[in-house]
Amino acid sequence: MSETDTRAPERVITSVAELRELVGKELGVSDWLEINQERVNQFADATGDHQYIHIDPERAAATFFGGTIAHGFLTLSLSHLLRSLTPVQIDLGGKLIVNYGLNTVRFTAPVPVGKRLRMRTKLAEVEEIGDQAVQIEQVLIFEVEGSDRPACFAEALIRVYF
Repeated sequence: MSETDTRAPERVITSVAELRELVGKELGVSDWLEINQERVNQFADATGDHQYIHIDPERAAATFFGGTIAHGFLTLSLSHLLRSLTPVQIDLGGKLIVNYGLNTVRFTAPVPVGKRLRMRTKLAEVEEIGDQAVQIEQVLIFEVEGSDRPACFAEALIRVYF
């Protein structure tokens, strides 16, 4: 599937009660997304992080990485793109949805340029904040095709305001 995939989700969650039933369960696994040098270079330009292990294939080849690797925060930032490809969509009818932050982030393995990445999403917690919002904690696990270790593990918080 492409980055512009518009397939319909298999399940749409429309209530907090229905969402609570999924706590502790995997919401889905995204399709694979190839991490290419152009994407890494664009991220470097956007953030000003031009460290050679990300943008200089020749010099990076001489490191223990064996070539260029994606920035850790590039991997993490792809959560929005990859989440859109999971089979479960959460639509609680809120007026505003915001990224509230992260509890934990660990970059546990590199993402070599040219490899494919996917994300597993698990619902960890649902917390009602009065009658004005719901906070959703999701565990995000980024996998590199062919690697035994995940590239990134994060606990992400999302707030839905009504």
